[in-house]
Amino acid sequence: MKEEISKLLTLVKEDKIDHEEATELLYLLKIKEQGIDPQQSTNYLAKTLKISIQSEDGDNIKVNLPIKLILSVLKVGHSIAKFVPEAEKYMKGIDMDLLAGAIEHELEGQIVDIQSADGDYISMIIE
Repeated sequence: MKEEISKLLTLVKEDKIDHEEATELLYLLKIKEQGIDPQQSTNYLAKTLKISIQSEDGDNIKVNLPIKLILSVLKVGHSIAKFVPEAEKYMKGIDMDLLAGAIEHELEGQIVDIQSADGDYISMIIE
């Protein structure tokens, strides 16, 4: 697999493929190595993470993120967040390991369901 990764890095360096394509190919290499059917995993990449936050104050926030985008961001890692002002304030409540694990194991359905004592509700669903 090291040889394939080296080839992908060369293709990115030579601008023959972009970062997103390289990320998808790395993901497919990883699942192939694990003995998972690449066609099934490609279908998983077309899914969406749906985040819903409803506050007791009446604020309703809905965010839909493609799994492909999340996978790309997770590959880059948390290192970018340290360069964004006030990012820590927004990132501290997100369990990135939980999200990464859910994607790595291709989970579907509700992965987070939180009801706070204040009446706030947070839901994360992959579908």
